[in-house]
Amino acid sequence: MRALTWCLHLLVVGLLALAAVRAVTAGGPRPGAVVAVAVVCGLGYAAGPLLPRVRTSRGAAAAWLGAVGVVWLGLLALTADGVWVAFPLYFLQLHLLPRRAALTAVTATAAAAVAGFAAHQGAFGPAMAIGPALGAAVAVAVVWGYQALYRESEQRRRLIEELTSTRADLAAAEHTAGVLAERERLAREIHDTLAQGLSSIQLLLTAAGRALPGAPDTAARHVEQARQAAVDNLAEARRFVVALAPPALDGGTLADALERLCATTSARHPLTARLHRTGPPVPLPTAHEVALLRIAQSAVANTVRHAGASRVELTLGRAGGCVTLDVVDDGAGFDPDRLPAPGTEGGGFGLAGMRARVQDLGGTFALTSAPGRGTALSVRLPLTPSTGPDDPETPSTVPDDPETPSAGPGPETLSAASEPGTSSADPEPRTVSADPDAEARP
Repeated sequence: MRALTWCLHLLVVGLLALAAVRAVTAGGPRPGAVVAVAVVCGLGYAAGPLLPRVRTSRGAAAAWLGAVGVVWLGLLALTADGVWVAFPLYFLQLHLLPRRAALTAVTATAAAAVAGFAAHQGAFGPAMAIGPALGAAVAVAVVWGYQALYRESEQRRRLIEELTSTRADLAAAEHTAGVLAERERLAREIHDTLAQGLSSIQLLLTAAGRALPGAPDTAARHVEQARQAAVDNLAEARRFVVALAPPALDGGTLADALERLCATTSARHPLTARLHRTGPPVPLPTAHEVALLRIAQSAVANTVRHAGASRVELTLGRAGGCVTLDVVDDGAGFDPDRLPAPGTEGGGFGLAGMRARVQDLGGTFALTSAPGRGTALSVRLPLTPSTGPDDPETPSTVPDDPETPSAGPGPETLSAASEPGTSSADPEPRTVSADPDAEARP
């Protein structure tokens, strides 16, 4: 744009100088007047770019063009060479004036150029109109074409800016969503590992305190178990820092990890935890292993803390293209409809975290419980196509026995074994889908 402006300035100055030089060298009439008017026209033209209002106000620009045009008409009246200055005036008018006013000004300038040239020649011919008219047509086509290209360029620039802004907003939204998802994941991990481990340590130390001073050996055993739980929690905390796989799965399968969970629970707490496996193992993705292990850890921890159970049974199997995990205890049970929401007094995040883990993997989660009838928790996760038996990369952890039901002993069975006094008047167990705002225990 700046280059075109300078070219226009040079064209105006050059044509005015040409008219002055020809008036002097050609011996035409009144050469001094021609030179003076050419200089005045040049000075008037040069004043325009120096006046800020000419660049910012259409009215000031029109007044400046009118003044330059009047001086040009005086030059045209003195010499026929002034007709050439009409060409750069076309560009000025088309650039500074509104489209309709510019077209009118160009037409008037072309007509004045034709009339002035014809007056100097003493006659009018069609050829005299061709030059100014053709110059006007070229100027209109060039300026309007340039303006169309400029508008399109501006539209593209605004579109690019909008796209850039939208991309930045989208990136910010994705970043925020990722941060929230990672916070939720860490909250579940902390709840299912560190929080449950600290709760176990608290229970063990409480039991040790009760055993003193009468049973120091029992107290020492509880303290040693609490120390081992603290070691395990430290390993979990270090895993969070280095972002490694769950330590319980390192070097083993899901079934092995569940076996260790049952053994550790039975050793540390006054209840019997057992794992049932149905059929031979089949491959399972790591994400499924981690989710099932964390759900089992949370469910068993809730049984220890709240159920007052003597037995908890874990059943790992496969049914209908899904891996299944059932956790059943013979504890006190509860009413799922009367649980407090997470974060309120007495409300935890265990059940909500379990449900979120299952939903992330496209599975289903159900809970069956009633006061005095124990609790049964059931998880079903679909197996992806890459988890078939021919996949050597995925560890084999899930028993493969589609004909064998995966559900372990129901709460009625365990409850009947441990509470023979239960009568038919006891409330029936309730089966509900996991409520994201409820804890697995009251």
